[in-house]
Formats: sequence, structure tokens, C-alpha cells
Amino acid sequence: MTASSKSSSDRNICTDHSQIEKKKLSPMYRHYVEVKQQYPNALLLYRVGDFFECFFEDAVTIATELELVQTSKDAGKEIGRVAMTGVPEKAVDRYATMLVEKGFAVAICDQIEDGAIAAAEKRMVKREVTKLITPGTLTDDGMLKARRNNFLAAVVIAKDRWGLAYADISTGDFYTTKGNNLSSLNLELLRLQPAEILVPTNAPDINSLLRPGEKSEHLPESLPEEFCYSLRSQATFSLVEAKPRLLETFQVRSLEGMGCEHLPLCIRAAGGLLEYIEATQKANQTPLQPLKTYSIEDYLILDHQTRRNLEITQTVRDGTFYGSLLWAIDRSRTAMGGRALRRWLLQPLLNFKGIQARLETISEAIENSGLRQDLRQMLGKIYDLERLTGRVAAGTANARDLRSLADSLVKLRDLADLASYGNSPYFRALQQVPPEIEELGKYIISHLVESPPLHIKEGGLIRDGVNAQLDDRRKELEEDKQWIANLEVTEKERTEISNLKVGYNKTFGYYISIPRSKADKAPKNYQRKQTLTNEERYITSELKERETRILTAKEELNRLEYEIFTALREEVGQKATQIRNIAKAVAAIDVLIGLAEVAVYQNYCRPEIAEDRKIEIVDGKHPVVEQSLGSGFFVPNSTYLGDNAKHPDLIVLTGPNASGKSCYLRQVGLIQLMAQIGSFVPATAATLSICDRIFTRVGAVDDLATGQSTFMVEMNETANILNHATPKSLVLLDEIGRGTATFDGLSIAWSVAEYLASELRSRTIFATHYHELNELASILANVANYQVTVKELADEIIFLHQVRPGGADRSYGIEAGRLAGLPPSVIQRAKQVMKQIEKHSKIALGLRKGIDSKAVKKTKTSPEDPGEQLDIF
Repeated sequence: MTASSKSSSDRNICTDHSQIEKKKLSPMYRHYVEVKQQYPNALLLYRVGDFFECFFEDAVTIATELELVQTSKDAGKEIGRVAMTGVPEKAVDRYATMLVEKGFAVAICDQIEDGAIAAAEKRMVKREVTKLITPGTLTDDGMLKARRNNFLAAVVIAKDRWGLAYADISTGDFYTTKGNNLSSLNLELLRLQPAEILVPTNAPDINSLLRPGEKSEHLPESLPEEFCYSLRSQATFSLVEAKPRLLETFQVRSLEGMGCEHLPLCIRAAGGLLEYIEATQKANQTPLQPLKTYSIEDYLILDHQTRRNLEITQTVRDGTFYGSLLWAIDRSRTAMGGRALRRWLLQPLLNFKGIQARLETISEAIENSGLRQDLRQMLGKIYDLERLTGRVAAGTANARDLRSLADSLVKLRDLADLASYGNSPYFRALQQVPPEIEELGKYIISHLVESPPLHIKEGGLIRDGVNAQLDDRRKELEEDKQWIANLEVTEKERTEISNLKVGYNKTFGYYISIPRSKADKAPKNYQRKQTLTNEERYITSELKERETRILTAKEELNRLEYEIFTALREEVGQKATQIRNIAKAVAAIDVLIGLAEVAVYQNYCRPEIAEDRKIEIVDGKHPVVEQSLGSGFFVPNSTYLGDNAKHPDLIVLTGPNASGKSCYLRQVGLIQLMAQIGSFVPATAATLSICDRIFTRVGAVDDLATGQSTFMVEMNETANILNHATPKSLVLLDEIGRGTATFDGLSIAWSVAEYLASELRSRTIFATHYHELNELASILANVANYQVTVKELADEIIFLHQVRPGGADRSYGIEAGRLAGLPPSVIQRAKQVMKQIEKHSKIALGLRKGIDSKAVKKTKTSPEDPGEQLDIF
């Protein structure tokens, strides 16, 4: 950021700390500048009383970004006033979250001692940075989205090879993978949508944070621009530093058990990421789960365009959750279940056994409705075990967090008992709840009060009977309080002053109040403390002694309760790994029970997973559109692809605009995707083989950022498909070639369709308005024509939304224009022009000339065995 000097009320206000001499500053501002120099790339929020304040250039930035009022403060006679913006201590998390969401790093410099101690010693209160908050290191619930992970990633690139590590420090998840081309790295980053990406560099300005879209010559051009990047020192990503850090962190002698012993780029990325977490979390170190290594080839690949077109987690139109596939099928009862379903949708399985295990769990839940409803009811009482455990292990959990964790742990036995009625691997995983975990929950409950306060240093946390010393001090305190409560009665009797009162305020402590008219009756042991208009206030040596004992006892009680609580929290944190393993089993069951619920109420079917290439969908429906329209309004359609004996590899789909072609394409893609996450699907019946990739090209817009037209975007996406599709892929194309001249577009559409059918033999649906493409079916044996039908009336058409065999010979574009509201004169003129075009057009003539008929071999192509390893989570 660029600092400048401003003027207010004819006085200069300094906004650049680098332009002043530190020795001229008062002690507090001098310390502020020293801390700021340690964190030059973070916005520094500095605790001053009940506020967090920032000064100089940070004050300008925060005032601008948060739309707060910027003021100024006196920083000493020689300096004058400096820019200042402050936020209340109680609201600091909210404001810090807003800044982090805008791509800033925030350093929290808090008081680390009681201000009263510093005041008594006549010195400045001690402060230090207790937390460095960056987009990828958020842990507080108020800063996180409950139903999605907040990933911090690190990448190490060596020419075309790369290693990627990422973690969610709020849940402890920690993964690494590798690849051999940079396009696959981008695919993985776009899937993960990390909040922050660490990049090692030799840049002199290391540790700088680049907000989305910011440029840097030290950032590899191949990385997507839409993410937040942190430039880090190469040293922490070197193998000589990274590997020992991993070994020490997880207390192992080898990384073989983590699967990355011989993957140096993965090790470097993971080690650099660990160092960054240590550097940002300061006193509250966040233990991660043991590193897991996976291969991107083990999962169905969805490129960014396909995820966008299929609207898996958000809509294309406005980027909202409502209207997405996740919205339509998420019936999970816990936040961790919601996060798991999102991960499953973005990383569908290729493993046959893994898919079958999920389908079997859903089948059992559907067949036993009582079990399903009991599980849903019980799951609704389980808190977010993953993030609660994360805060406990990091030492940041408060008493309410610990109590919520305990309330969930004691319910796990009931959840396990319910799971015993199921036989699938997912049910069996949930049955294995160690007895000590339930006992741990009871142990916590036996220590903490039922409704503990939010703050853990103000007492009121620990039950009676937990600690003898605590009970003794509470008894003494209660006796002293009772003595003061009785004092008013005894003093009224002794002095015979009926309106004598015993009161308390923060300035004078406890006092005895007597009306001024009766001050002459005050006993000799009363010491006058304050005179008011209508009363005199007194103290006695015994009253002050009791007051001192009460205040001292409160401080000791609060300290003792805090010590008991932190010891309890540390004890619970030692079980973090066990609790997290159980949490994964709970999250998985939550997802599958939710999918069973959707299947029941939406009348989904269990897909049969075939080992050949066939796709057979009987009366399929679009899962989102069906729910949006309501029951009975959606027109189902069947799909048959990839069976060499009966069904084509490529369907040429024609039909009018707005008839439902794009919806049909998305429907097929979503049904295939749902099957490969192990879900039932919206159809009467379905037999689906496992796809290695799903490609879509549905709609296009200009890419203004790179200066690419609609047609160039379309061609780039099409090229990606043709270069990566295989016979095991599903390809869904809509209107290829429409972004250029008619002849050019038709030529490209023909050649693309022909290549897919004859060379790649991918299962493909090719929606088009080029009716000439229907000729392909007579040339290539594995191509068939289908159309979306309409009913023609005298002056209008009715869309039937039914897909039937045969090619359409009209697009009805003029009728669609009329329905859209084009003026009648425009419609009439369009019809006249259309007649002339149809009369003189020769486009279709000669398409067969010069085109060799390509016989498609009828050999059976079976997908390769995706592997037998089963990871149910």
C-alpha cells in the first residue's frame, strides 16, 4: 500500500511510519512501529484498553476497506498527530474476518498481562502478536463457513512437474499429491478453491501476500489469478528443511506410511506448509492429522468448466448455492456432513467397490425407514466434532466448545448402537466407537457447569466437587459474602439507624451509608470515606479486610478455575486423533443417510454400475429442475449410449431453442456424477459404467480478461476436450461452432463430431442447430439422431420437452423469438427472409461428397480396473 500525508483541521496527520524517527515517538507508538516492522505485510491491530487500534498507513487502509471513520492521535510533541482507526475489542473478530475476506493478512497484537499490574509498576503494559490471521489460517467459527472447508495450499513447481499440499487447520485435514503437467495443477487448485496458496520464491520481498488479481514477477504465470498467494522463502520449502520437519511433527522415522517417502516435491510442499502454520499460529499451535498422499488419477476428473456448467456447488447465472446440485441433494444434519458431501461431489470415485459400498449403505437406510429417521434425529444432536476438536487441540477452545464436544461424545454410543443394524462398511465404521471416548465425554461434563460463560478467565466454569482447593476457596468466599450480607442487619440494630445501608461501587468498594441527618449517630469505628448531598459514606477496618479477602478470593478462584480448565482441555486434546477418526465416520453416515432421504422423497433409483461402456438411463430427470418445478411437472427422458451392440457412441441432438436440449445434456452429466459419488439417481432405472472424465461445453461468454471472444473461448474448451477425452469419457457438447460464420461453424461442428465418434469413441451427446449433422448417422455406424419434439399449431409451437429418435429439420428460432416478445413486424420479416434462404440454400448438398464412410469397429471396450483399494471416507 502507498502511504501519504493528510491534513485535517489545518494540522498535518502522519500516515507513514517509515518517514519518522522512532526515538521521537512516545513508548507505545515506538513499540507499535517495532511490531509493524516485524509484520510489514500484515495490517496490525494493536490492543489499547477496550479497543484494537491501528496507526499510520494501516489506519488509512482499514478505514477505506471497512468504511470506518479515520481519526488521529497525539504521538508526542516532536511528531504531532498520527492517523488512527480503531474497532471495539468485542468486534475485532468480525472486522478481522472482513479484512481477511478482502485478501489481507491481519496481525493481532494483544495485551499479555493484566493492565493493573503494569499500572501499579508505572510502566507500559506488555503486548505481543498472539495471532497472525491470513485467508488460509482461519480457525474461529465466526470467521469460517460451516459447510465448506477452508484450505491452505502450498505448491512447489519444477518445470512441468509439481507437488501440492493442502490443509484445513480448522479440521486437521492434511493431504498431498503430485502431477506431471501444470494444467492438472490448475485443475486441482480450481477444485479445491483454497483460501490461500503458498509459493516458494527467491524474491527479496518474501512473506508478502498477493490479493486475487495482483501481479508479481515472482509468481509463476501458470497459476490461476483468482486466488490469494503468499510468497515465501525457498529455504523453508527445501528438502533439507521440509523432510525433518514432517518427521519431527508426526514423530515418525520414515514417510513411507504417509505414501510420500519418494515424492520430493510433495515433501517440500508439505514441509513448507507446516512451517507457515507454525509461523502464523504463534502460541496456539494447530496439530494436523497425519499427512495422506493421493493420486488425482484415482478420481473422476471434472475440469473447472464442467463443474461450472453442471452447477455442482453454485449456479452459473449468479453464483448462488440455491439452484445448485449440492442444494438439491444435501440433507446432511451436521456441518461436517455438509463439508464431506461437497468434497464427494467435486471428487467422484473411480473405484467400483467404493461406489458399491456407498450405494449399499443408502439401500439399507431406505429399506429400514425407522433406522433412517432415528439416525437423522440423532445426527441432528451432534455438533461439529471436527472443528471443535481442532480448537481443543490448538488450545483455543472455550468452555462452551468443550461442553458442546462432550455433549456430542456421549451421544456417539447411541449412534453406534443404531449403526449396528446396518452391515455396509460405513455402518461398521461407525460401530467402532472406543468406550474411552464416551467416558471422556462424561468426564468433561463432570467437570464443567451445564451452561458455562463465554470467557474462560472470569470464573464460573468448574462444578463443585471437582477440586478440593477450589471448593475450600469458594466456601471461604461465600462466608465472607454472607458476612457482608448480614452486616446491614447487624449495624441497623447496633446503631438504631433504620435506613442504614451497605453498598458497593467500583471506585470505593464496599461502604456503609447513613443519612446526613443521622451522621451524629455514626459509631466511633466508622471512618468517613465520602460526603454526598443526602448521605455520608463510611468504611470500617473489618469491612475493608473482608473486601480484600473477597477480591483476592475471586482472583484466586478465577485463576484456579482457568488452570483446571486448561488442564482439562489439554487432556482432551490428546484424544484428538481418535475423535477426528470418529468424526469422519459420522460425517460419511450423515451424507449417506441424507442421500437416502432424497432418494425416498424424490423417488430415485439405485444405479447398476456396469463394467462395460454402456450408459442406460430410463426416464431420467434433472435433479435440480425437478425439485424447482415441483412433483409431476418435469418431463423425464431416457438416454442410451455406448453399448456396441445396441446403442450409439454419439447422439446428434437437434430441436428448437428453449426446448430443453441444454437441460437434457446437464441431466445426463449430473446422473453420471451422482452415480459415481455412490448416490441413487433421478431415474426409473439406470445402468452406468464408470467414466474417467466428464466434459461439458454448454454456453459461452467473452473472456474479457484475456481478450478472447466467445468463439475463441469455445474453441479452447473444445480443444481441451478433444485432447483429453478417451473411450471411457462422457462428453456433452452444446452448439459447437455457433460463434462464427455459418459455413465455418458447420464445418467445425461436423469435424468435431466425426472425430469424437470415429477416433475417440467417447460417449457423446452433441446438441446442435446444424441439421446437416444428421447426415453423420448414415455415414458412421456408432452415431444416432435424436430430437427434442414440439407440437406445431397454426400460429404457435408447444414445447413437449421429449427426446425421441430422429433428427429435426427445423429450429423454430423465429417462433422462439415471437415467444420472447419480438415485435410482430420483425417476426413477419424474418419469415420472409427464411423462405428465401431455404429456397436457395445448397449447404446440405455435397456433404457426402468427398467424405469417406468410416465403419466403426464393433469391438468391445471395457474400462480398466480402477483398483480394489476401498477408502470409505
